[in-house]
Amino acid sequence: MTTSDDVRSEFEEAVNMTASELEKWLDTEESKGAGQHSGDGESIGHESGRRIVDLLREKQADRTAEDEEHMRKVVGYVHRHLAQRPSGDVRETRWRYSLMNWGHDPCK
Repeated sequence: MTTSDDVRSEFEEAVNMTASELEKWLDTEESKGAGQHSGDGESIGHESGRRIVDLLREKQADRTAEDEEHMRKVVGYVHRHLAQRPSGDVRETRWRYSLMNWGHDPCK
């Protein structure tokens, strides 16, 4: 079992976008069109991105067990998705856009 410090460290490594960068990205059409969409029309990654913005702005001491669980989910998603990197230029791909919804820009 990983500790809270391990989860926080892995989250900080996986999420390489700032809260303001991610918030700005989430307002784009590319962001809204990427990923798997749930019944309400918003993609799972887009919803996660909004939660990540909150986590990045929140004091560590205020984080809950649910926050930590979401941080684990983010780390797992980013690691799995990076392992599926397509060949070639990824700057304008749904693969990159999906990762960015989860707070990771592979072109940084």
